[in-house]
Amino acid sequence: MGVKKNSNALPFKNKLCYGIGGLGYNSLGQTIGSFLMFFCTSIMGLSGTLVGLAIGISSLWDGISDPLVGNISDRAKNSRFGKRLKFMLVAIFLIGICNVMLWSMPKGSQGFMFCWLLFFLLLLETCNTFWSTPYSALALDMAPDYNEQSKIQSYKTAFNIIGMILPSILMFFIMPSLSLGTDSADANQSGFITMALINSLLVVVFGLITIFGSLKRVRTHVKYTAVAPEKHNFKKLMFGYFEVFKNPGFACVIAGYSIAQIASSFLTSVGMHLFTYCYHFSTAQISLLLILLFAGAIVSQPFWVALSKRIDKKGALISALSLILLGIGLTLISFLFRQYVPSNFIYYFVMVTILICGFGIGAMQSLPISMYADVVTLEQYKTGVNKSGAYLGYYSFTYNLSNSISLLIIGVLLDAIKFDSSQPIQALSVQNGLGTIVFCGCSIALACAILIFSRYKIKRADVLKAQMKIEESNRGGNQKINAGTPDG
Repeated sequence: MGVKKNSNALPFKNKLCYGIGGLGYNSLGQTIGSFLMFFCTSIMGLSGTLVGLAIGISSLWDGISDPLVGNISDRAKNSRFGKRLKFMLVAIFLIGICNVMLWSMPKGSQGFMFCWLLFFLLLLETCNTFWSTPYSALALDMAPDYNEQSKIQSYKTAFNIIGMILPSILMFFIMPSLSLGTDSADANQSGFITMALINSLLVVVFGLITIFGSLKRVRTHVKYTAVAPEKHNFKKLMFGYFEVFKNPGFACVIAGYSIAQIASSFLTSVGMHLFTYCYHFSTAQISLLLILLFAGAIVSQPFWVALSKRIDKKGALISALSLILLGIGLTLISFLFRQYVPSNFIYYFVMVTILICGFGIGAMQSLPISMYADVVTLEQYKTGVNKSGAYLGYYSFTYNLSNSISLLIIGVLLDAIKFDSSQPIQALSVQNGLGTIVFCGCSIALACAILIFSRYKIKRADVLKAQMKIEESNRGGNQKINAGTPDG
């Protein structure tokens, strides 16, 4: 007797086409996350408080728009491009345009540059939402099976991490060294604009591959539950947010993930300042460190998958966060002794600590979203309704809310320590302030995330049982429909 083929199995082509869409999008997002704060404060001379305020407002708007778009995509009609793909198709072109305009900020007064930054960030975040929320929900539509969901997320994670490495590679070749000071601002800005043009092109090309590579699967295999249209009331959606937050599993995943990402905000937003002004590394050296960080995340993927099977997702994720915390602690040692040890030794030591952090970060790229999918599955089993799009919107809203607050705090702190972009060499007090911002911010956020994830109760057996019951229910419904349909 032959082995029965899994009817829910997703073909390799669909997993590849779906995953590759994250490459360009994450390259663009990582460029903004890693370099925008540095670009605005060190290159353009904009106040850290104003930069933090603009990024914080746009991030908060991104979070507010996510549940709205998630709800809209859940209720959209299944037309030629399905309920998700039509939003994604329009979004990729608008993202590309807004991204280039963002980095093309003209030099002017503080007020003018702040308005330019805020306007194009808000526009860009709106377009991002119409891509990212339907894109994430599309994975749950295409691969509802527990094992297939893990597989498609692994493809997405791999391309996401490649996209996150790409900005460091681009900077290594396009801007191997930055000349700090006001006289070199124009030359430095042209390098960032070149990176923006490349990122925008990647978003469009790989976005089109995802959309048209998933179209056949969406038309032939994805069955959407008919939902009566209703008014998209913001107040009602926000009330729904507080309702779903009463779900202990959802609360643990979203709160833990959001707080863990605060550590990422501190590291990426101020990390460029730290390595440039405190360690005095060149742009090429910093690029290599970032490449190592994400290379560690890629290499670690099989390890975290195997560990999650052995001790479940919760145990693997807590282990990963603890490893990142260890890497941050070791990097702090290098910071404290940087003036007493040869610079070459410090650089090689930091390479090792960054690699340790990257190995732990690998789990953060895949496990939380997989745990979120488990929460959605259990909720569908209990209620009979799949609200993956709306839930993903709430998931993103909480993350963006915490991110907006942390970025505003970072901007205020940069001004508080008297960071001066016109000075290539910062005072020792400013250098110590940068170190305090990075190491204290990261350590506190990681410790809080570990505490929150420790309260997560969902186990693999619970999810497998729920999926089996959902599949049995779907088969029973289909049999009733087929029995009632006349032949011919």
